[in-house]
Amino acid sequence: MRAMASDLDDPEVAKAIRKFALQNALEYDGAGEMKSVLGRMFGAHPHLKKHARDLISLIQKAVDEANKIANEEGLEHVRNLLEEEAPEALEKRVKERREGLRPLEGEPTGIVLRFAPNPNGPMSLGHSRGVVINSEFARLHEGEVILRFDDTDTKRKPPSIKAYSTIVEEFEWLTGRTPDRIVTASERMPHYLAHVIEDIEAERAYVCTCTAGDFKELRDRKEACPCRNLSVSENTERWERMNNPQGGWNDGDAVVRIRTNLTLPNPALRDWPALRIQTTPHPKVGDTYRVWPLLDYQSAIEDYLQGVTHIVRGKDLMDSTRKQTLLYDMRGWTYPETLYWGRVKVHEFGGFSTSAMRSDIEAGTYSGWDDPRLPTIAAFRSKGFAPEAIRSFWLELGLTQKDISVSMKTIESHNVKAIESITPRYSFVQEPISRRLEMGIAWPSNNLSIPSHPDNASMGNRLWPAPKDGDFILLQTSDIGHNSLRLKEFANVTISEEIARVEDFERSDRRQIIHWVLDHHSRNAILLVVKDNQIERRSGRLEDVNLELGNIVQLERVGFARVTKIMDDGTPIMTYLHD
Repeated sequence: MRAMASDLDDPEVAKAIRKFALQNALEYDGAGEMKSVLGRMFGAHPHLKKHARDLISLIQKAVDEANKIANEEGLEHVRNLLEEEAPEALEKRVKERREGLRPLEGEPTGIVLRFAPNPNGPMSLGHSRGVVINSEFARLHEGEVILRFDDTDTKRKPPSIKAYSTIVEEFEWLTGRTPDRIVTASERMPHYLAHVIEDIEAERAYVCTCTAGDFKELRDRKEACPCRNLSVSENTERWERMNNPQGGWNDGDAVVRIRTNLTLPNPALRDWPALRIQTTPHPKVGDTYRVWPLLDYQSAIEDYLQGVTHIVRGKDLMDSTRKQTLLYDMRGWTYPETLYWGRVKVHEFGGFSTSAMRSDIEAGTYSGWDDPRLPTIAAFRSKGFAPEAIRSFWLELGLTQKDISVSMKTIESHNVKAIESITPRYSFVQEPISRRLEMGIAWPSNNLSIPSHPDNASMGNRLWPAPKDGDFILLQTSDIGHNSLRLKEFANVTISEEIARVEDFERSDRRQIIHWVLDHHSRNAILLVVKDNQIERRSGRLEDVNLELGNIVQLERVGFARVTKIMDDGTPIMTYLHD
């Protein structure tokens, strides 16, 4: 027997491990980690540190179980378990993490922020984070948000003309406001070109014709390339040659570099590239320019010209901050205050880039940017997500540099809060099977009045014709197999191969409650459901209701859906949203 058995076998230790595991799973959306829980255990029970090796296996098992609960049964279930077992953990740690977006330090007013997408396609869910966070900071501090199109890369990320207007419209949909300014980088090329001439003349920049491989070898050895020591006049001549179509230089033959300290510890900062030759025509300005700024240079200059005071960006762009700060220091400018966020991964989507989605759409893999399988704002809107759900999701996460993995259920829970109380309910029977009503007792009314929403009386009732003896009803095939059932909002019935016999109308019966429709008070309908990255087409019968394009409904025992098409014969096609 282990000497420490009495410590680890203590029921209070097991209880603490489970508490901290559930707590961690809730805080990190089903992606809790053993090390985090171990640290909390040591903090609460320091005497267990001597048993670390044995404690790790116990904690790992509890963490795996807690994460499984969170991912399979939902975060709300984890929250309920904590509320029952350890409410103090729920109050302290969850409140601490879910504070949302805090105001900026110093409570500045009149700040200027920017959201700067590349318009090579409409917004993705990831883009919406920048829109929401920047807009909220502007609201909190009476500031401005600039929508800036960083569209100077026509080779790797060619802009899409339609994306410019789409992004503006999506920005307004997400925030309920128009951008304070709209700036398009390709239309401001003269400013960037004027600044690079200044940098060349001030010996802050030079034109380099070394190959990428040769320059990297020299850079890694902290040695200057042969181009670095050319005179201002020689660099000016080279600059003019870069811009001259008859100069003999093409894409990749020359770049403008910002002259920095070659001994800098980070190789990426040593003489970083600022502009390059790029002959691919631009959809807005054609072939007006041959030399285009790279993002680090263009963004740095534009931020200064627009008076940006705060930049919020991913922590993967820290090197961009460092490069731009070096340039600002050379020019005597003050760099904006910069805040960072970590990566947020949504389990169901994995890795999608705008360029890859655009390629797949063009190849016919997806029907368009609003294909329900894609993580685009267009798809979220088409399925029926409310903008306030996406806003509250990002604001609840706030600004943290920690990488986070979440399930779509987290975002869906925000959408339920936004739409549940105002969404009417209807009965939709998939794979319907018919049964004839045999009324053992008559329905005591001329119609069947069913609440449009169980908790919102202001939405009124749906009126069905009173079911009568001999009527045919439609049940879901998967519900057949139970002899005794309760037809929701109607009656207790006994099912046989051909008949549904009504026995009574009392609601106290403990039979399984199922949804149903009257055959003569229903219509054909189709529900599109994404499963395993494929779109399943499920046919069924919907209670007789006139739906319009764009209507959001809650289908009994199925979930929320949005009417995305109405066929010529009036058949509604609904796209499943979530449960």
